Amino acid sequence: MSGVLILDGGTGRELARIGAPFRQPEWSALALIEGPDYVSQVHRAYIAAGADIITTNSYALVPFHIGEVRFAEQGAQLAALAGQLARAEADKAGGKVAVAGSLPPVCGSYRPDLVDIARARPVLARLVAALAPYVDHWQAETLSALAEAELVAELVRPTGLPLWLSFTLEDEAPGAVPTLRSGETVAEAAAAARRLGAAALLFNCSQPEVMAAAVAAARAELGDDAIRIGVYANAFPPQNAEAEANSGLDEIRADLTPAGYAAFASAWAGAGASILGGCCGIGPEHIAALKALKA
Repeated sequence: MSGVLILDGGTGRELARIGAPFRQPEWSALALIEGPDYVSQVHRAYIAAGADIITTNSYALVPFHIGEVRFAEQGAQLAALAGQLARAEADKAGGKVAVAGSLPPVCGSYRPDLVDIARARPVLARLVAALAPYVDHWQAETLSALAEAELVAELVRPTGLPLWLSFTLEDEAPGAVPTLRSGETVAEAAAAARRLGAAALLFNCSQPEVMAAAVAAARAELGDDAIRIGVYANAFPPQNAEAEANSGLDEIRADLTPAGYAAFASAWAGAGASILGGCCGIGPEHIAALKALKA
C-alpha cells in the first residue's frame, strides 16, 4: 500500500472518551470553547498513531450546534482557533503531517432534504475565511447531495487550496448501485468532482460495508484521472433517513475492532482507494492499524 495517505479518525467521540467538555448541543465545539487543550491532545494522539493528515475540529462550528447568536459573535474566532490548534501540532511533526480544513454540512448531516444553499453560504464563507491561513487543503465532509459540493467548490476556489470532497452514502438499505443519501449516484459524484476540480473524492460517515462498491464505482467513472479516492467510514449501525449526525452518542459496533476495521480498509485499497482514515467511533488505535497496513 505504498502511496496511501492515512487520515485521522473521529474527533467528537475521541474528545468524549478522553474526558473533554462534551455535551449537546455544542458537541465537539464545546472543547474549543471550554478546553482547547483537549483538542490538541486528540491531534497528537492521531499523529502518534501514524496519521499523515489531521482534521480541524470545525465540524460542529455551525448554528445547528453552537446557536445563531454564538456563531455570529464567535464563529470566526472559534474556527481560527481550530485551525491554529491543528496547525501547531502538525508543525511539531516537522512537515510530515498536513492539515485538512473541515467544512461541514451546515443544515444537517445525513439530510439532503434540509439542504438550503442560501442559508449555508454565509456560514461556510465565514469558516473558509477563518481557517484558510492554517490548512493545507479543504475537506468538505459528510455531503449528502451534489448541491453542497457545488457551493463549497465556489467558496474555496479563491483560496487556491486543493479541495477534497467527501460524501456520505445510503447505508440503511443500499441498492445495487451505490448512491449518496440524496439518491444521486456515486458515478455522478465522481463526475462532479472532476468538473469542480477536486483533488480527491472520498466517502465518509457511512457503514464500512458500503464503501468498497462506492470506491469501485468512482474508479470506473474516473478511469485514469489523477483524482485520489478515499474512505473514512464510521462505526455506527445503519443511519436512517430521519437521522441527524451528532444528535446523540450512537451505539458503536463491537465487531469494528482495529483489526476488523483494517480488514475493510485493505479491501478499499484493493478497489482503488489511496486515502484511508476513520470517522465517528474510529479512534487512534484504528488509525495505527491502518498505518501498519503500509508497513
